[in-house]
Amino acid sequence: MIGILWDMDGVIADTGEAHFLAWQILYGERGQSITYDEFAKTFGMSNLPILRAWLGDGVPLETLQVISARKEELFREQAREHTRLLPGVLEWLERGRARGYRQAVASSGPLSNVVALVTALNIPDYFEALVSGAFLPRSKPDPAVFIHAAGAIGVPPHACLVIEDSTAGIQAAQAAGIACLAVMTTHSADKLTGADLIVDSLSELPNDAFERLIAAKRGG
Repeated sequence: MIGILWDMDGVIADTGEAHFLAWQILYGERGQSITYDEFAKTFGMSNLPILRAWLGDGVPLETLQVISARKEELFREQAREHTRLLPGVLEWLERGRARGYRQAVASSGPLSNVVALVTALNIPDYFEALVSGAFLPRSKPDPAVFIHAAGAIGVPPHACLVIEDSTAGIQAAQAAGIACLAVMTTHSADKLTGADLIVDSLSELPNDAFERLIAAKRGG
């Protein structure tokens, strides 16, 4: 039995522009600005640690949650026009379903975003579970979201493969003891060290790539 744990942003869908535009608007509403480089350093992390670093420890949690909800509202608005399925994703989702893989989305984003995106992209039927790290005490690079996702599809972590595009996600996979495939959607290869394999696109992989990565991680 094989489990595939897909990150959403930058792995399944190209949502980087929509997220960046949402953060730009949010910063603008507070009379500040954010560069793309600043945004990219935290892409893949949950909102609360990002907001805490931005606004400081003195801001109440309830206030941070309100601001976070506003950011995600802005993202869903932007995502309607600035989101697309990335190359190779549909082929691998189809291949996984045909081979009996159990597949889950394991994202740092709010569950409402994940549901909205898989629905808009017409891919919900490929997944046994949609898991959001936004409800967990710690976000990536903590491994909790991947451990929960593996449990949700009934596959032990050592039999899973994580597909990621961020440093935090790779570190989370490492901490969970799960094989990790990294896609250079958001970061260059030098920012993705620690992944078991780094590729430009899922479309360049051989048909047995997922199985081979899992077997290599298990030492067989």
